[in-house]
Amino acid sequence: MAYKSLVTFAATTEGLGAWLDTCAALAEQFDAHLEICALGVDLTQHMGIYPGAPAAIYTESLDAARATADSVAEAARAHLRGSTATLRWSIDTAMQSLGALHVHAGLKARYADLVVLPRPYGDGRGATDEVITESALFDGGAPVLIVPEAGATLRPFDKIVLAWDQSDEAMHATRAALPLLRDAREVNVVIIDPPVHGAERSDPGRRLTQMLARHGAEVEVSVLARSLPRTSDILRRHAIDQDADLLVMGAYGHSRLRQAILGGTTRAMLEETTLPVLMVH
Repeated sequence: MAYKSLVTFAATTEGLGAWLDTCAALAEQFDAHLEICALGVDLTQHMGIYPGAPAAIYTESLDAARATADSVAEAARAHLRGSTATLRWSIDTAMQSLGALHVHAGLKARYADLVVLPRPYGDGRGATDEVITESALFDGGAPVLIVPEAGATLRPFDKIVLAWDQSDEAMHATRAALPLLRDAREVNVVIIDPPVHGAERSDPGRRLTQMLARHGAEVEVSVLARSLPRTSDILRRHAIDQDADLLVMGAYGHSRLRQAILGGTTRAMLEETTLPVLMVH
């Protein structure tokens, strides 16, 4: 398998050029088609039209969303017209309410080999970014590459840290990342506090490394103690110590509601990561 269909979403013209440059570089690296979904998102929550209220009150926000989608699409076309001749790209527009955005984003993600998104939390990010990210993971079931800094030149994914806890999510992430893992110079499988009574207690990660080696990956295993309270902090520090170019991990082992209320490894990583992260639910 190779990544031949890349999808990204844009709901504002702010910083759009830098973000498209990042996505275009990845598309050319993978020899893939880049699809840009230009969105206009109505952030108001309509509860229905009360008797006597003019319909214009409720259509103004929809018209504004439609105008935003059109302006984002036009700005994207103008920017990509100056791209290299080898880049294959397309743009479509959609106007969505925030409550229905997950349907559109999930459908687009479902037919993509890889969804490329900015970090959904932090300065300049909002509810739209969070909904798109979770929709791609949950409703689309797609691998999602989170890029922390738009416009930054991504290093080749030569050194990859793969977070492994024997979960279904971790295995899905591993399979989705195989095109990258087999081409990497080194894959470091990191296991935090493996269970003493688990199926792999005598040799943690052995079966996984064997599977990856058969694909041609160069693999080593790091077994770490839980030296910090949060798993995300351990993974992030280990990836920095390894000078990793990419972190691969499963996403949302618990429900989205529980993650939102209590926090969790996925949310913490999305909030604070400084290197690209490939996630799969």
